[in-house]
Amino acid sequence: MNENEISIKKAATINFIAKYINVVIQILYSAILARILTPADFGIVVVITVFTTFFMLLADMGIGPAVIQNKKINENDTNNIFTFTVYLGIVVAALFMLFSIPLSAFYDNEVYVPIGVLLSISLFFNTLNIVPNALLLKKKQFKTLGVRLIVITIISAIPTIILAQLGFRYYAIVFYSILSSLFTFIWNYITVQLRFKLTFEMHSIIKIRNFSLYQFAFNFVNYFSRNLDNLLIGKFIGNAALGYYDKSYRLMLMPVQNLTHVITPILHPILSNHQEDKAYIFTRYMKVVKILSLLGVFITVYCFFSAEEIIFLMFGDQWGSAVPSFRILALSVWAQMVTSSSGAIFQSLGNTRLMFITGIYTSIISVIAELIGVSFQNITIVAACVAIAFNLHFFIVYHILIKRGFEYRRREFFAKFIPDIVVFIITFMGLHFVSSLINVDNLLLSALFKGVAGGTIYVIGLLLTKQYKVFLFLINRKITKGSR
Repeated sequence: MNENEISIKKAATINFIAKYINVVIQILYSAILARILTPADFGIVVVITVFTTFFMLLADMGIGPAVIQNKKINENDTNNIFTFTVYLGIVVAALFMLFSIPLSAFYDNEVYVPIGVLLSISLFFNTLNIVPNALLLKKKQFKTLGVRLIVITIISAIPTIILAQLGFRYYAIVFYSILSSLFTFIWNYITVQLRFKLTFEMHSIIKIRNFSLYQFAFNFVNYFSRNLDNLLIGKFIGNAALGYYDKSYRLMLMPVQNLTHVITPILHPILSNHQEDKAYIFTRYMKVVKILSLLGVFITVYCFFSAEEIIFLMFGDQWGSAVPSFRILALSVWAQMVTSSSGAIFQSLGNTRLMFITGIYTSIISVIAELIGVSFQNITIVAACVAIAFNLHFFIVYHILIKRGFEYRRREFFAKFIPDIVVFIITFMGLHFVSSLINVDNLLLSALFKGVAGGTIYVIGLLLTKQYKVFLFLINRKITKGSR
């Protein structure tokens, strides 16, 4: 039991180091591009990226998680599935090229046709990467994945910045997608031993069919709930507004993705080995959830009170219109950090059907919220509606996962978050008081001051509620040994 806990820690440590080196690189890359390109340039790419995500969803079909979950597929099966993805990639890339024509007509902008042709190349290579990515995760090759992430980010970002400086505008961002997918494929081809065959055997696809179909169905409904706001803003409010909104949305996602995704990618490969033991998965998952929850509390409060400093320091004065929407979206960081880890648990339990049902409910909430927000023609109101939806997702997801997935008492589960709420209130009220009392004119010093002040109040909250003990799991092995 202890060995598996240590393996999660070790994997998380490797993932943490790689993720945060990559975060620094991404912040520098985004900051440079934001000062070269305009919000309208970003808005154009955001619109078509929504559709590349959709076509990638069609290509994935839940194959990756299914390959990880199924412990009975052999080398011949993986070669068959890889061959299937090659043919699938060709079809999806061709369809996307054709789709760029009506897309261009719908948005009344011819630029989407050449951009669509270029991004079809990225779609093709991303499809080819599905199986090797899954195999690396299944074999727990987290160090290889971490090194790959850093190297490919750097070698893709440098030419992108050069192209932007030379005046290629939105095409520079497009080339980043192409280069990163191509370099990832080359790395995977060298690292993972897969063999392409002219024909493939369907029995290998049938082995993963049931799991992958529900995974695909969940991804499908989740896609629309996550991207409808971008589509509607781009159509009814404009590309510049979409550029501001997308920048604030992506910035809000950074702590969600780069903290939650340190641990969630490793949960499925490790915990799926115990898919018949719900108690085992639940015990380990609760430790992860509490850590994510308490980290999310501080990040939510800090981003809310430091929205202006963060936006201006990272992107420059021209992005001031993104501040209000970022501040509002920050209030959803806690809920997203906790909830986004649930997908790996549905998968580890082998219950993607239940994950799909959950996705239906959360998608309905999101779509309603986005439609209401866009009707006001104001991205700040859109952000407020989206933030409310994300917070509602927390209760919906865990109502279903705890009751039907783990068959555990929901009241006891939700009660575990009461101390976290107390820490949030203490930190929020404390930083509000300090911020209103002391005003620092310099942006960088103001950001640092709020970080130190907020962090101090946060630690006091942890001590008062005794939630500091949650973090001792990360730094003190004696606790793990003592719990055996």
